[in-house]
Amino acid sequence: MVGHQESTTEGDAGDSGTPTFWRKTLTAPAPFADETSCQCQAPHEKLTIAQARLGTPVDRPVRVYADGIFDLFHSGHARALMQAKTLFPNSYLLVGVCSDDLTHKFKGFTVMNEAERYEALRHCRYVDEVIRDAPWTLTPEFLEKHKIDFVAHDDIPYSSAGSDDVYKHIKEAGMFVPTQRTEGISTSDIITRIVRDYDVYARRNLQRGYTAKELNVSFINEKKYRFQNQVDKMKEKVKNVEERSKEFVNRVEEKSHDLIQKWEEKSREFIGNFLELFGPDGAWESLSFSLRDLMLDMKNCDQKSTSFHSSRV
Repeated sequence: MVGHQESTTEGDAGDSGTPTFWRKTLTAPAPFADETSCQCQAPHEKLTIAQARLGTPVDRPVRVYADGIFDLFHSGHARALMQAKTLFPNSYLLVGVCSDDLTHKFKGFTVMNEAERYEALRHCRYVDEVIRDAPWTLTPEFLEKHKIDFVAHDDIPYSSAGSDDVYKHIKEAGMFVPTQRTEGISTSDIITRIVRDYDVYARRNLQRGYTAKELNVSFINEKKYRFQNQVDKMKEKVKNVEERSKEFVNRVEEKSHDLIQKWEEKSREFIGNFLELFGPDGAWESLSFSLRDLMLDMKNCDQKSTSFHSSRV
């Protein structure tokens, strides 16, 4: 198949019987059905689901078809295609994508145009071939042209184009295989989020350089959004100033705490030294006693000297 290449992860099986493991390496986007000669060459005999699940020869993969709009391609789409691709051991997944005209007629306006939707599908790893401008209702001629064995879709009746279920005739023919929907994600859900938060996205894109005309925003709303953006910028600046102020205050408090702690330590050291010098048992008291003794000794010496002189006279 164009866009895929077979490669091996181990050598060929030898006498030891070691199996060869094959894997598909993606080398290019999936081809469009009308631009490739990649067709099922083997005789196309109708398969039952039981036969398909048993596995088919390499040259006769089960051709599974899945169709849709695939607007805003998301994980729910990818998971549905993954299920369609892995329904059978050996399968070839064809994905039909409806055109803009057909989609707008039967379903409504799309966000992405048909070319963008085609390209999104071509780059999904599970897709082997993309069919552009797919029909809304599958005809026997279309199924025969693309040699489709089975059609994969979720089992919820899809009412459209005046039919209660556009896949009813496929189910009756035994060609329908169901897939499971992924809850919590859909194109409608994504659009609802955008509509709900419209003001936020409009303001963001104005900020990023889109014009009011490109966003279909009125003159008054443009001024309102730009004013709100300016207010948000001011709030952010105030917030930054507050954070810096808090950081400065915290640093001052830390420094003050350190200074107070050092002052207390120095105060205790000063008081200790003072008490050691001037306390009851301090050095100053000992020095005072020594000075008093010295003065008494000197006084006694003076008295003795005076007595001695008096006796001689």
